Amino acid sequence: MSSTHDPNQNHLLAAMLDADFDRLAPHLELVPMLLGDVLHESGGKLQHVYFPTTSIVSLHYVLENGSSSEIAGVGNEGVLGVSLFMGGDTTPSRAVVQTGGHGYRLRNHILLEEFNRAGPVLRLLLRYTQALITQLSQTAVCNRHHSVEQQLCRWLLLTADRVPSNELTMTQELIANMLGVRREGVTEAAGKLQGYGFIRYRRGHITVVDRAGLERNVCECYGVVKKEFARLLSDARQRQIRSPASKLA
Repeated sequence: MSSTHDPNQNHLLAAMLDADFDRLAPHLELVPMLLGDVLHESGGKLQHVYFPTTSIVSLHYVLENGSSSEIAGVGNEGVLGVSLFMGGDTTPSRAVVQTGGHGYRLRNHILLEEFNRAGPVLRLLLRYTQALITQLSQTAVCNRHHSVEQQLCRWLLLTADRVPSNELTMTQELIANMLGVRREGVTEAAGKLQGYGFIRYRRGHITVVDRAGLERNVCECYGVVKKEFARLLSDARQRQIRSPASKLA
């Protein structure tokens, strides 16, 4: 396994106590998560849960007419598959890889067994789920009350928080599908942000040039989500980081 990949790149795995992580480590499988990969469809049951490290997964709600919009994103701060341990088994959302990279997957029954121990992992996952619910709620409010320009700022900042580079690979059409707006609206908003000097855009690539500018221009929703994740997960004990080779040998 490449030394460039480490389970500690996922914040939930990094926050687990050594004893808890050691039970999961032999079962963690490093997998590529490619742009556009569908990890589960609406109503489908996950066979694995996913802990993204350098990838981002977008959760979409798909309407009967086929249109959709993003309701939340899952990156290196979390896990895909909360319906498993919340008892619902399935979810009406569709999970598709928004930013290609890697992550670790785990068979569903392994995580469920750990959750049912009713120890620190249960409390950690429930705190993450509460933070995810905040993101879901804030996304709904943002899409209803804030401008496309503000929504784009929020989306760019949340994406930049989850990747190690200011270079984002994303077309305007895909962003429009994420936000549930017309492509022309994204084109206009991206043009304004580029005019302000906040971003640089070329076909399929967006570079965040002035992050502070985006933060000044964004609506309150970005800060609410970020603070809630920090509040709920900041007191999770950081386990001692060891090399992935020793953990996953």
